[in-house]
Amino acid sequence: MHFLQNMFKKGMGSMNYKFYNARILTMERQDIIEGELWVQGDRIVYVGDGKGVDAVYDKLSLDSIVWDREIDCEGNLLMPGFKNAHTHSGMTLLRSYADDLPLHDWLTKQVFPIEAKMDGEMIYHLTKLAILEYLTSGITAIFDMYLTPETIAKACVDMGMRCVQVSGLSGQEDFEDSLKKMEEQYLKFNNDDSLLSFCIGFHAEYTACKELLESVAKMSHKYHAPVFTHLSETKLEVEGCKERYGMSPVKLLDSLGVFDYGGGGYHCVHVDDEDMEIFCRRNLSVVTNPGSNTKLASGIAPISDFLKKGINVAIGTDGPASNNCLDMFREMFLVTGLAKLREEDASAVDAWEVLKMATVNGSKAMGLPDTDVLAEGKLADLIMIDLHQPNMQPINNIPKNLVYSGSKQNVKMTMIQGKILYENGKFADSYDVEQIYRKANEIIGSLR
Repeated sequence: MHFLQNMFKKGMGSMNYKFYNARILTMERQDIIEGELWVQGDRIVYVGDGKGVDAVYDKLSLDSIVWDREIDCEGNLLMPGFKNAHTHSGMTLLRSYADDLPLHDWLTKQVFPIEAKMDGEMIYHLTKLAILEYLTSGITAIFDMYLTPETIAKACVDMGMRCVQVSGLSGQEDFEDSLKKMEEQYLKFNNDDSLLSFCIGFHAEYTACKELLESVAKMSHKYHAPVFTHLSETKLEVEGCKERYGMSPVKLLDSLGVFDYGGGGYHCVHVDDEDMEIFCRRNLSVVTNPGSNTKLASGIAPISDFLKKGINVAIGTDGPASNNCLDMFREMFLVTGLAKLREEDASAVDAWEVLKMATVNGSKAMGLPDTDVLAEGKLADLIMIDLHQPNMQPINNIPKNLVYSGSKQNVKMTMIQGKILYENGKFADSYDVEQIYRKANEIIGSLR
């Protein structure tokens, strides 16, 4: 009661939204609520059938509520926003520029050379371009790893995107300054803005020396903090680690104490039973990236095995150079489709599990517990899905429709922290969309 009273009595600047005539998929359970959802400021304050409103007002000790907007959902669906649990937003620069190559050649011959020419201002503008695409796909939070965390943070705050950053630290020597910088970023971005947070991490085992990995483990222990990294993405990566250390990347990192406080890995395509047992024991998350893994021919992750062992599985798009789009609907379909092919079992990884990966599980992996479901007191990070389109009809099973036939075209609205940033095909008025496009093209032109 006190929470709701305080929310509606907050100071100037907060917005009250009433969504009514809605279908609501809270993600707490599979059934659909038909009713209303209320938002005040950055929080959800009511989810229910909309009946007995007088009792709600009594609970709030209010006679009525003045709404800034009352939105008739017309039977469309409200649900939590998708969590893109692995991406490299600034790589919009390389969309359709570095394609049709094996991962090693893609990185060393195309990606790394052009990235060496990029600066923070460029990455700021390129991240803004990615954010526009995230919003059209119903993505309300991103787990971003890229080169200049300061300008990525600025882009996200300026655009209103929720962003968890993770360090992409790498190097074989002279890494002390980089470690110091990562620690500074960890302290700053976990206390700087409510939209921002930061995780300890590094690029990958194969781009780091053992001393660097040991130093990352020490920092994790210092702050009791989880660690995330690219992990067991390709056969070559796993074989190389075994040649260097006599064990898989997962086992190596665990032996060094990197995962003592949790965290997880991106991709996790080539893992064995012992690796998975480590994931269980350390409560690690797997972030699967089926679009990127398919395009780069890295393989198909054993999603069914992860789920059977109770491992938290989230979904990421990876960057727009290796995918090339930032589309969670395509990723969701690929997660289940590739799993069915791998297992030769059409019942493998059903649609509800996939939808949980894209919402609830992503929130868990990213350390965002207030964004997982639609419920009183949770952050107002939500989307509206247009059900009045052919691919959503008939309405036999909404979760299955979302995963098997859903599309970005069905995203009618994207709200983050109580602010509507995309609605009915239009972005927030504060965005200069054409300028964002112009800057991206100017940057690629200057680096060719």
